[in-house]
Amino acid sequence: MKNSTQIAVVFFLFLLISSCKQHQEARRPISQASGSFMKKSIARNKKLVSTEESQIQNLIKSNPNVVYLASKKGYWYSYVTRNTTDTLTPKKGDVAFFDYEIKDLQGTIFYSELELRPQTYYVDKQNIMMGLRDGIKLMRKNEKVNFLFPSNMAYGYHGDDKKIGTNQPIICTVTLRDFKSEVVYKKESQLKVTTPTVAPPIKKEAPTLSKPKDTLTPQN
Repeated sequence: MKNSTQIAVVFFLFLLISSCKQHQEARRPISQASGSFMKKSIARNKKLVSTEESQIQNLIKSNPNVVYLASKKGYWYSYVTRNTTDTLTPKKGDVAFFDYEIKDLQGTIFYSELELRPQTYYVDKQNIMMGLRDGIKLMRKNEKVNFLFPSNMAYGYHGDDKKIGTNQPIICTVTLRDFKSEVVYKKESQLKVTTPTVAPPIKKEAPTLSKPKDTLTPQN
């Protein structure tokens, strides 16, 4: 009886091990297919980036009088208004106040500055467009800059689900109006809430003088 039980246990273990091996072998094609898909995806992305960079370079070449600078993050920018006096730029822990406009590379407006203003941004603490997140930290107060963002630095594959489509490179014109530390900004905000609003004094109007009855109307 014991021998029969031992034989049954050994047979069961053999079947279990064989089954595991079969399952593992069955997964190999999936893994290989996944690796192949990743390689194709990387190749497509490289081609897309190359195409968009060519479009941006053509735009830059078509404006020889404008000086464009290349950033380390893969976008380009030029100054419309430059502040050469100040040296400070926004950093993490600051709040930036800015206006911006978004266009395609042909100059067609997606969103005007009037539609988007005003913008208040907690630097590096809010989820905004990747290019804008980096570009604002290059700017000084009162500067206006044109950014040329490839789609991977803008709205990517999905667009914004409204006006901006799939893989859309953009021109983003940004005006940095001001920036200050979060501490200062919160104190100022609290003061605005707690300070009572003083009503303007009531202006007394001068009495209206009636026309004297004895005034003569000149006659022709």
